[in-house]
Amino acid sequence: MNSVRLGINRIAGIAVISLIISGFYPYAFSLEGRLIEGVKEKLRVRIEASASGLPSMLIGHEFVKTTQALPSFYLKRLFDPIWIGENGVLPEAQRMVRSIREADREGLNPDDYHLEKIASIIETISKNNSFGRILDPDRLVDLELLLTDSYLLFGSHLLNGRVNPETYDPDWKIEYGETNVLEILDIASARGRIIESLEDLKPRHSRYATLREARLKYKTIVSNGGWPEILTGQSLKKGDVDPRVARIRERLIIEGYLPASTPGDSTIYDQTLQESVMEFQVHYGLEQDGVIGPATIHAMNISARQRVRQISLSMERWRWLPRDLGPRYIRVNIANFKLAVIEEEESVLEMKVIVGLSYRQTPVFSGKMIYLVLSPYWNVPHNIAVKDKLPSIKKDPEYLIKNNMKVFMGWGADTKQIDPMSVDWSKVTASNFGYWLRQDPGPGNALGKVKFMFPNKYNVYLHDTPSRELFDRAVGTFSSGCIRIAKPIELAEYLLRDSGEWNRKAILEAVEKGEEKTVRLKEPVPVYLIYSTALVNEDGSIDFRDDIYKRDIKLDEAMKQVLPDLM
Repeated sequence: MNSVRLGINRIAGIAVISLIISGFYPYAFSLEGRLIEGVKEKLRVRIEASASGLPSMLIGHEFVKTTQALPSFYLKRLFDPIWIGENGVLPEAQRMVRSIREADREGLNPDDYHLEKIASIIETISKNNSFGRILDPDRLVDLELLLTDSYLLFGSHLLNGRVNPETYDPDWKIEYGETNVLEILDIASARGRIIESLEDLKPRHSRYATLREARLKYKTIVSNGGWPEILTGQSLKKGDVDPRVARIRERLIIEGYLPASTPGDSTIYDQTLQESVMEFQVHYGLEQDGVIGPATIHAMNISARQRVRQISLSMERWRWLPRDLGPRYIRVNIANFKLAVIEEEESVLEMKVIVGLSYRQTPVFSGKMIYLVLSPYWNVPHNIAVKDKLPSIKKDPEYLIKNNMKVFMGWGADTKQIDPMSVDWSKVTASNFGYWLRQDPGPGNALGKVKFMFPNKYNVYLHDTPSRELFDRAVGTFSSGCIRIAKPIELAEYLLRDSGEWNRKAILEAVEKGEEKTVRLKEPVPVYLIYSTALVNEDGSIDFRDDIYKRDIKLDEAMKQVLPDLM
């Protein structure tokens, strides 16, 4: 994690000290009293030593992580402490300890923020106070530095995530506004609102708060022993008698899909149990058939502890998003195969989507939709042309004609259409493929009736598809990376509603003509492609989805790694 993530600049300690000594540094505080002066002097020595490369930022066995931010903060204040007062440890320090303990509620690890060492120092100081011993300035400075380091770390993690998404996933590209945690602490300490400012750094999205509550629910289930494992075996349907039914009832009761007081024979799969199973299947992205088959049993057997971790990872991904997504935006959750148009945090249009295959994964990024194309041509990407189309062309010489595709050489003014039958395709390979393919508008066009463009380096966009049957599948990973949507006309109608020209009738008429037409949006619409396997519904309920791209596994490993220095 680098300086951009924390929102600070690297400042050479010795140079800034020189400015202070020269009287040019503009910002300083002063506190009177022997204890405070002793603490300030010790702070100055520590900061100067760190600037000289001495190991002054190792406190006990705890390494200070904000090795540039911390000196900058205290230099600016002329070493005035914020957690220590004339009579010792200020109440704000105890409040900070409570906040660190509660980091687990955010899916973060309190041990990342020096909890044990800070609590130990405070306990030692408290005991010395009770015996009337003189407070040790060195011990107070230890506490001061650890608490500030903890705030900067915790605050940065709440604001931007514990893991830097750009190092975890090189393809991650979502713009977010930069906030300076160092300045926030400086201002908050002057106003006596340190802990309040830390709370303000948490994501403001209502779905994040709902995930936090859901995490607490599943943590409680874990604390109570979790739920029973269901043995595999023959699929169960309504009317079947099986000893596993008793455990299935218990499993659904624990998660809340079946009331504990529900009557019924413990071995008979009855109507009431079937209804609960079907509700479970909806929330877990399974076929809603009421049959307890391998997929349903597999979902039931994923432990409550794993579900807690799944929610934690989704909370981390929410921290990666901008604090303000905008009053209107399009959100596509790749893992859920669903698109939602959001206005003022409410979903106004939803639809199923098809995303990339496991070996052609749809990337996570954000963009701005600026235009759509009615009756689009499909300019076949080169990699698809050589990997997918070329083998089909070799098998069937009339493949291109049957699929309404044309072959071109050159580009721009030099473009020349050629007769596909004039090419000896048997001699064409991926390495010498010097053509580009274009599919004309029409019923079989791969992009369907409309494509929605938000220019990006991945050449990924939303589009219609003639393969409507794919939306009936529970798992929607069939595309080459772009996103096929179930309701293209409805989305076009929504996006063009303020145009004064393009109502539903006009859109359909233009599509029927079969002539490509570009329509610019009146205002760009933000588009966020996200990946979240624990998600919040409009009614506040929680759904879980499979980790189709194995990205949760990779993120979980990253979350467990030792924290790097936060420059």
